[in-house]
Amino acid sequence: MPQRPPIKAIGVISGTSMDGIDVSMVETDGEAFVKPGPGRTFSYPAGLRKTLQELIAEPARAQSEPLEDLEQAVTQAHIGAIRRFMEEEGISTKDVSLIGFHGQTVYHRPETRFTRQLGLGATVAQDLGIDTVYRFRHADVASGGEGAPFVPLYHRALASKLPQPIMILNLGGVGNVTYIDGETVIAFDTGPASALLDDFLLRRRGLSFDENGRLAASGRVDEKLVAEFMNNPFFDRPAPKSLDRQDFHARAKSVEALSDENGAATLAAFTIESVIAALRHVPHAPQRWLVTGGGRLNAHFMRRLHERLGVPVDPVESVGWNGDFLEAQAFGYLAVRSTLGLPLSLPTTTGVPHPMPGGELNRVA
Repeated sequence: MPQRPPIKAIGVISGTSMDGIDVSMVETDGEAFVKPGPGRTFSYPAGLRKTLQELIAEPARAQSEPLEDLEQAVTQAHIGAIRRFMEEEGISTKDVSLIGFHGQTVYHRPETRFTRQLGLGATVAQDLGIDTVYRFRHADVASGGEGAPFVPLYHRALASKLPQPIMILNLGGVGNVTYIDGETVIAFDTGPASALLDDFLLRRRGLSFDENGRLAASGRVDEKLVAEFMNNPFFDRPAPKSLDRQDFHARAKSVEALSDENGAATLAAFTIESVIAALRHVPHAPQRWLVTGGGRLNAHFMRRLHERLGVPVDPVESVGWNGDFLEAQAFGYLAVRSTLGLPLSLPTTTGVPHPMPGGELNRVA
């Protein structure tokens, strides 16, 4: 049973790819009791997405310009997405106590203790008539933390009744893991997940990804190149640690000498080996791996991970989670924790000096 009465919260986030605005519901006491609800994804207006992409390509502007009109447009796009979600799911304002509004990241440089997510929490609260928490990452970054990842404590809540130790692996553009064993939570980036392979396929065949891993599965791995890729100090660096999507691209250019099939096979093998290297930084080998992110749909990734790890490797849907909306749900969960003064990040997840509360609450006037 929950330690306190559970709260129904809506979480909303758009990732750095800006593919869409994810909205989902969660009911939680802010600790171990979690009841995930429905989720939906809504597109950004095309013009707004293009403007944001252009801004992110100019870091100096993203850091320093006021951007009032753009921030208002981002806020209204999120408000519109939340309204549509509530209408389509039959959720009324009285059914929701809180919104966790992440906003749109346009600049993130934790090494300079600065992060910027566009979005006006007060406007969301007033327009929707629901108390809203935003600015989740700011206290973490200001104290010297990486400001990411922010989903691990939600992973811990979801996994509280599963056999442990367990590893949650997110295979997006960059891979990251959450290791959970009771109260021990360790999180860090593992290396490139789909980014190198996706970009290779786009250059070679004009495809956005290797569907089901078929091309990689048909090729022969250049083991020497994989060993060279793995000879990188990042893999021995202690956790927590993080990567930019582009960090390995220069080194991976050597696959250009390979055929499409062998290049894809080699880059996929690099992803697998970088995940295996994560075991260097956790106290015990996990009993099971649960995989989220787009990589969970890649049969080649999943098969090779199972073969190399020797334990069950399953998509998160195998335990009833929805891999498309975990992050949106997490910010609903974190909004509840924020109002209770509970930590949103830990020294072992982002490198903060102590368990760090965060978020700013905007109440309906």
